[in-house]
Amino acid sequence: MTNNLQYPIGLYQPQPYSIAQKKDWLAQLSYAPQRLETALQNLDASHLQTPYRQGGWTLQQLAHHIADSHTNGYLRTKLALTENNPTIKPYNQDAWVTLTDTILPYNLATTMLHVLHIKWVNIFNNLSHQNIMRTYMHPVDGQVTLWYQLGLYAWHSNHHIAHIINCKENNGW
Repeated sequence: MTNNLQYPIGLYQPQPYSIAQKKDWLAQLSYAPQRLETALQNLDASHLQTPYRQGGWTLQQLAHHIADSHTNGYLRTKLALTENNPTIKPYNQDAWVTLTDTILPYNLATTMLHVLHIKWVNIFNNLSHQNIMRTYMHPVDGQVTLWYQLGLYAWHSNHHIAHIINCKENNGW
């Protein structure tokens, strides 16, 4: 981990396609739900309501944000595989973390991620090089390949798990 509270593992760095990189990112996605669950274990209600950094989301909100974000990513994957360069709808993640479902126990988010990641990894694991280069259009970010997306969501998992681990370490929990 680093002292950078906002980007503890750095910014996402896209990588050229390779089978080895694909296997690595799929392994990261496969293990992310369990790693998140482990990072949140033994935290009490006050810990879970602690922001990971000043002005940041609480640990509770982070868990639900990951589930929300990865659900959107999963659906974008399916759209890109079944439509020709579909335009996806972005969502306001800051507004979503204020909705009442984020006060539900975090284990609902991790349970959701366990199932979602099994399905998502299965899809990615079975994609040919041609299909993993399929695209969707993001109104803000432009054209996104599924290859880029796979790496981004592997990074996204690690990024937020690092927030939780750093918060625990910085607070001596």
